[in-house]
Amino acid sequence: FLQPGRRVLATYSPAYWSTKHCPTESIMRILLTSSALVALFAAARRVDAFAPVPTLAVTGTTRASFASASSSSSSSAIFSTTEAPTEAAANGAAANGDSSSLEDDNPYLQRRPRPEYIPGHIPDPNYVRIFDTTLRDGEQSPGATLTSSEKVEIARNLAKLGVDVIEAGFPIASPDDFNAVQQIADTVGREVYDDGYVPVICGLSRANEKDIAVAWDAIKGAERPRIHTFIATSKIHMENKLKKTPDEVVDIAINAVKFAKSLGCDDIEFSPEDAGRSEPDFLYRVLGAAIEAGATTLNIPDTTGWNMPWEFGEVIQKLRDNVPGADQVIFSTHCHNDLGLATANSLAGALNGARQLECTINGIGERAGNASLEEIVMALALKGREQFGNTGKLYSGINPVHITATSKMVAEYTGMKCQPHKAIVGANAFQHESGIHQDGMIKNKSTYEIMTPESIGLMRGESQSGAGIVLGKHSGRNAVFTRLKELGYGDLDADKLNAIFTRFKEVAEKKKGGLEDEDLEALVSDQAGSINDLWEVTGLQVATGMQGIPTATVTLMGPDGVQRYVAATGTGPVDAVYKAIDQIMGVSVELEDYSMQSVNEGIEALATTRVVIIPKEGGPNEMGSTHAQSGITSDRKFTGLGSDTDIVCASARAYVSALNKLLTFSMRRKKQQTEEAAADDVDDVDAAPAPELAGKTPVAVCDGELC
Repeated sequence: FLQPGRRVLATYSPAYWSTKHCPTESIMRILLTSSALVALFAAARRVDAFAPVPTLAVTGTTRASFASASSSSSSSAIFSTTEAPTEAAANGAAANGDSSSLEDDNPYLQRRPRPEYIPGHIPDPNYVRIFDTTLRDGEQSPGATLTSSEKVEIARNLAKLGVDVIEAGFPIASPDDFNAVQQIADTVGREVYDDGYVPVICGLSRANEKDIAVAWDAIKGAERPRIHTFIATSKIHMENKLKKTPDEVVDIAINAVKFAKSLGCDDIEFSPEDAGRSEPDFLYRVLGAAIEAGATTLNIPDTTGWNMPWEFGEVIQKLRDNVPGADQVIFSTHCHNDLGLATANSLAGALNGARQLECTINGIGERAGNASLEEIVMALALKGREQFGNTGKLYSGINPVHITATSKMVAEYTGMKCQPHKAIVGANAFQHESGIHQDGMIKNKSTYEIMTPESIGLMRGESQSGAGIVLGKHSGRNAVFTRLKELGYGDLDADKLNAIFTRFKEVAEKKKGGLEDEDLEALVSDQAGSINDLWEVTGLQVATGMQGIPTATVTLMGPDGVQRYVAATGTGPVDAVYKAIDQIMGVSVELEDYSMQSVNEGIEALATTRVVIIPKEGGPNEMGSTHAQSGITSDRKFTGLGSDTDIVCASARAYVSALNKLLTFSMRRKKQQTEEAAADDVDDVDAAPAPELAGKTPVAVCDGELC
């Protein structure tokens, strides 16, 4: 995941890097985008997901592939949740310098061997070319403008993915577009991997000589340049936009393809824009003429996302059956997502014989976007060998382990974030909050995941219990208790676990996005959830502001099960709450220390409050502590912790926790004194009464009535 075009030492071994293999004069220029950083951190956690870079081949401007060609293996093995190589084995191979072993055993890095690239022909009828138009159609999304350098970086990641064709842009659109396409053609388009792979670099043009000439000037430096020219063929477009007759459109299409061929381009793609709404007979005519003129790929766009999958599949089949010369070209699909069917339509096209599928990273594009590359690729990887009828066992040459990094890069550079529930690359794609799902994931990940996140380059590691477990309000006990064990709290008894789970549910109801590990640990430390608590905060309401007097109404449930409430004022909301609690519990203490910290970041972060209290001298709970060695008596201190998304509630819980400790200790000491007096038969010593658990002034509520 280091940015391509740099010389990189490849072996992952501390010993290797600390010796002469990493000379000080070597200079590595690394552009660390956020996506690259994510990948680097992931690599640090899971070495087995990355293979060493082989030796650079020398063919023009060359570069190494991230994984050499491998033998054909069942794609299902790549995505099985049970067949991934163990981390120990991978680390062992790396430590021993056995890169071939690591590479052979790691299915995520095995670049599928692809047929020889021939314009207009694919030697293997089951191979599906992936045509990426992120840099052209994707950039046409409102607000998704990319700079030239950003386009080059994205193109390099597309080459890592192994896309067959990169549509680098629309050169005639602007000087910057021309320069970006030319730069991609002259760099990425000439970087040949050691398995012979180099992406086709394509430039889009309208069906006129000026556009085509500019496009050719931009892409001709690539090893494999392609011109993509188009003209609308639907009645509504010809009459209202072009103001052309069908005969004129056919002539324009023929002349465009012939002119592109006359420039020396032998790889020409022709698209009848809005083919999904075009008359079939006219499509047969114009496409047959384009083939005769020299087109090698016929792209069939569902420009407005109008077709149903069965309709679009039928269009492809009828074109293959009725267009003269159809067996001499590759049929392609270009589907838009206006009805949410772009991926489905593209796969329907493949089912009916299309062998090039046009798509974009994250599905970005005009209006509702395009077919999503990651969805198409993973659908073919998982179902291509079983669900495509008589067309064969379809597959692509994509190395999916680079999907996540490329998706993040495109989202960052375009400013178009993926919706959380986006298939494959959405933030929630491999996360589970439902308690039933979490239970299944903990027992066997295949219960709710049809592919592993590692297969697309998302190294989940041990986070979220290694199963994408998001602890939220829908989570069950198994998920919470499992995560507590993983955090080192496996020795908690059942009652304590139940108390923590109860508090977890209370907090999860308020906190969006689920609880992090730090939140869960804060709940463990939250003594307000202890099963030995005498008093519990059951209600709290405060009113405060610059103009009024801070007032708090607090309701506590005592050890007798009776709820008591008091309203009090103070210098601030927390002070008012504490004074109300003092009145209910009948205690007299001094607050020696009060501190609060956020467990994590964000407006909804959990707050943890810590208080230290000391019984007031002469008060009902006065007690001292004698140092065992010095004999000095000092005031005993009691500490309490409380956690909540509401800082006032957290403060109340912490204060009640400390007071519960004080009262419990006082009761225990009085009991001990009584027992000692009885043992000594001191009849004239009247044991002091147990401390009052409630003050003398609170209002008690019994069964809804004042008592």
